[in-house]
Amino acid sequence: MRFGEGLLRSRELAEDTVQEVLLNLWRQRETVRVDNSVRAYLYRAVRNRALNHIRNERVRREAVPQLVLESREAEAGDAGLLETELEATVRAAIAELPPRCREVFELSRIRGLKYSEIAEALGISIKTVETQMGRALRSLRDRLAQFMR
Repeated sequence: MRFGEGLLRSRELAEDTVQEVLLNLWRQRETVRVDNSVRAYLYRAVRNRALNHIRNERVRREAVPQLVLESREAEAGDAGLLETELEATVRAAIAELPPRCREVFELSRIRGLKYSEIAEALGISIKTVETQMGRALRSLRDRLAQFMR
């Protein structure tokens, strides 16, 4: 469990990942073949599932806004107008974030810093950075919901 938590940086995600691995192992108990130790098999399975989650999350984060924007542009006759409206709404939504939340968001998404770099620069924990980013993304998602349909 700690191994998964270290990879995913989230206790809840690690618990879910370990539970999925164990459930999958149970479902395939008749056909799965463990050549070495069960412990090594479980570590490898948790690692692979955690890395898949991280990869999928990155792809989703990068692709979904782009796909939504492209589909909205295709629907709208004037793509430039939609883009201008979206940009203005995004800027307004970011400006309305609480100061610390906005600062963390801008360091991450605009300047491209990693969570560990943000934590070091601001003198806060990585967990605080994660919490602030979660709040910022939830707030932005709510404000920008009209563009994500």
